[in-house]
Amino acid sequence: MKKPVQDTKTVVGAIDPDVLAFTVGKDPILDRRLAQWDCYGTAAHVTMLTAMQVEPRIFSAEERDAVLAQLAILRDRARTGQFEITEADQDCHLAIERNLTEALGTLGRRVHTGRSRNDQVAVAVRLFTRHELLGTQDEILALAEALIAFAREHRALPMVGRTHLQPAMPSSVGVWASAYGEELLDTLGIVRAAYDYVNKCPLGSAASYGVPLPIDRALTARLLGFRAPIHNVLAAGNARGKMESIVISACEQVMLTLSRLAQDLILFSMPEFGYFSISKEFCTGSSIMPQKYNPDVCELIRSKAAQVCALAGGAASIVEAMPGGYNRDLQDTKALLMEALDVTRASLRILSRLVSGLQPHPDRLRDAFKDPGVFATDRALELVAAGMPFRDAYHQVRDHLEDLRGMNPDETIAKKTHAGAPFGLDFDLYARRIAEEKAAVRTLDEAASKPLAELLGA
Repeated sequence: MKKPVQDTKTVVGAIDPDVLAFTVGKDPILDRRLAQWDCYGTAAHVTMLTAMQVEPRIFSAEERDAVLAQLAILRDRARTGQFEITEADQDCHLAIERNLTEALGTLGRRVHTGRSRNDQVAVAVRLFTRHELLGTQDEILALAEALIAFAREHRALPMVGRTHLQPAMPSSVGVWASAYGEELLDTLGIVRAAYDYVNKCPLGSAASYGVPLPIDRALTARLLGFRAPIHNVLAAGNARGKMESIVISACEQVMLTLSRLAQDLILFSMPEFGYFSISKEFCTGSSIMPQKYNPDVCELIRSKAAQVCALAGGAASIVEAMPGGYNRDLQDTKALLMEALDVTRASLRILSRLVSGLQPHPDRLRDAFKDPGVFATDRALELVAAGMPFRDAYHQVRDHLEDLRGMNPDETIAKKTHAGAPFGLDFDLYARRIAEEKAAVRTLDEAASKPLAELLGA
């Protein structure tokens, strides 16, 4: 007869070791990144319990201070990678409770009063995500600034504008580079909207149905720097998974822009185009072909964009058929969220450096205008300006394309002076937008970080 397997003892009871391993999954590894944030959530909760008007008091002021001091120690260990989470702990939340109990005895056993591990996870993930999204916004602005600086420097350099990859109309390097910079500034609004969604506090919803204690959820929200609590306790619980999906979708929009930029860089740095040179430090060689310098960074940006798109679909798929209230499926959205944020931030950082070292080749850019057809639309509109109906001008130019040979691309783009055209780009507008957005991120950062520093020290 097979000897029965002995259950593993955990904070919440004995569990079959195979079941424990299956249900714990990657949490002991992933939660190393959440541990410091759970320390803040626990500190806010204990502070609120201390202020709660009940008899007997759950924590005295002295007991609260002892717990907060120990949480600060655990927070610092987590920041430096010295906080251990065992499989028996299951996650950082129970590991922190275990550490508090080992250090403080009965005080550690009181910290979970009035809360569920579900809303404990929810608040830690939101604090983590809020921090990551602030960094993401900084990195979006850094890349946008690099692109717009490149555009300003080469604003008057002609570049063939393309549709269907075919020569279309005269344009400029300034238009091309600032287009991606402006798109990132606009996409920043999507990331900011995701940040606004994240910046509400679920703590105190417990298992999504509240508790029979006079907890002060507005207080914990203020202590953690959230703009408000999520009012309805079930809505707070149901927001898990939805929040992750929203953030990953915002990352997806950023990566779509980066992927198209990377594809342009791959094409326009090919010898057949030769418009730009990517610095060799962002390329790799071949194991057999000595001459090769491959645009691997840009190729991987395309791949990583596809991965983030898949992560967005994965998170939405986990949530879409789930009933209301907590379900363990939500555990699997954590890894998707972390990966999407990591990939997006790394992609922004590497592209900022790549763009800063990008070199244009004016002769090759001007050589691309040898096909006279690229001037056709501009010439047709000149005829219209002289009084000819557009459709007549269209056919006259189309039937005499050779007459356009020798037109000057510099002179042609210099005539395009309306807003957003090659000689109508408003770089002062871009500078103001970037400065305003940087100030907005600093304001958000201070609103988030100052309360945490007051709660557990810098």
